Amino acid sequence: MNSDTDTGAKAGTAIVFPGMGPTRFADVAAFMRDDPGARRLFERAGDALGYSPVERFRDSGDDYTEAAQVAFMVNCLALAEWAERELGVEPEVCAGPSFGGKAATAYSGALSFEDAVRTTAALARCTAGYFAREHTDIVTHSFVRVPEPRLKELLAELDEHDEWYDLSCRVDHDFHMLSLRERRVEWLQGRVRSMGGLSLYTMRPPMHSAAFEPLRRLAAREVLDGLDFADPRLPVVDDHDGTVLTTGDGVRTMLLDGFVRALRWPDVVDTLRGLGVARLCVAGQDSLFGRVPVTTRNFTVVPVNPRVVAAPRPGSRPASSSPSRPVSQPVSRPVRPSGA
Repeated sequence: MNSDTDTGAKAGTAIVFPGMGPTRFADVAAFMRDDPGARRLFERAGDALGYSPVERFRDSGDDYTEAAQVAFMVNCLALAEWAERELGVEPEVCAGPSFGGKAATAYSGALSFEDAVRTTAALARCTAGYFAREHTDIVTHSFVRVPEPRLKELLAELDEHDEWYDLSCRVDHDFHMLSLRERRVEWLQGRVRSMGGLSLYTMRPPMHSAAFEPLRRLAAREVLDGLDFADPRLPVVDDHDGTVLTTGDGVRTMLLDGFVRALRWPDVVDTLRGLGVARLCVAGQDSLFGRVPVTTRNFTVVPVNPRVVAAPRPGSRPASSSPSRPVSQPVSRPVRPSGA
């Protein structure tokens, strides 16, 4: 396994911040309003941005607006605090596939909460502006039930027709996301169906392709330049290859590589298993990473989302306005990952 460093110890619990999916304001409004930790974090986020992300998210008509992205990230962090406070979760390593890397950056202490909020908003604007001008004919299509041998057949057919594509995500052994030209999506859906697979959804803008190197450079120059990335107090597992990151520069590179490198969730799973992780706390609204077989076969999954928070629990303690560990404050427990 690759690593920035190797401490030779084992971790039992990991916290995972999921990638962002479509999120309705109504699904999270009660949590943002009623949870004291969420209220506190959203107040800090509003101070950092100069506007209320809650109000803008409520009034926005798009699932992926700047405010929606900020709200998703802040909710993930508030849910992680809730898990510490109410469930006694004490993670020793964290991961954030795709969009979740932003929350992992803040939770690990590589960026302050305020910097992470401003970075999330600025990256949203930078990405939207870039794809409004460039690669307007490229989308990312996700599909499942197509194992690796059949995937190779599909990609060989695209090669035969000299069609551009890039494999953007490997979520499980038979779950993939492929970036390609939009005019080929109908063909792809038909081929997936003929192989016994199931097409899920098509995303615009696309994601995770080497073709977007100009966007990576733009984000580095206009968003991350001048930011001080600290060495994370909690190691972060890189979602592209499973490397364990223990330096600020490593986390910064991971964020930028999200534009150009494929997400490889099975590699993250392998690393976590190698670290001795047995339990994953998935903090955020997740319909993917905590549910796919490669995850559920290998870990006990503890989902922490607004529905879980709202559900009564026998013997639960009243919510406290003082979370056990505010975001971007020192971690008192020891960090004991080996390398990956």
